[in-house]
Amino acid sequence: MKGLFGVVSLLVALVIVGFVAVKQLRAVGHVSVERSGVDAPAAPGETVREQSQRLQDKVRSDVVKALEQGARKDEVDK
Repeated sequence: MKGLFGVVSLLVALVIVGFVAVKQLRAVGHVSVERSGVDAPAAPGETVREQSQRLQDKVRSDVVKALEQGARKDEVDK
């Protein structure tokens, strides 16, 4: 009985480590990920830093657009 619990707990630990490993590999781009919110997939030679910079620029421009839309709406409401 002790051996059975040992094997089951080992399998659970391996599953958890596997999920974490896949998540980390997706974060650095070594495992393909379906990108629904990003405009274009990463270029083949693009580094993680370049991917991050591109994503930050996209978020920054989206926030600026949203703020401008809100300001225009406030002007119309007045």
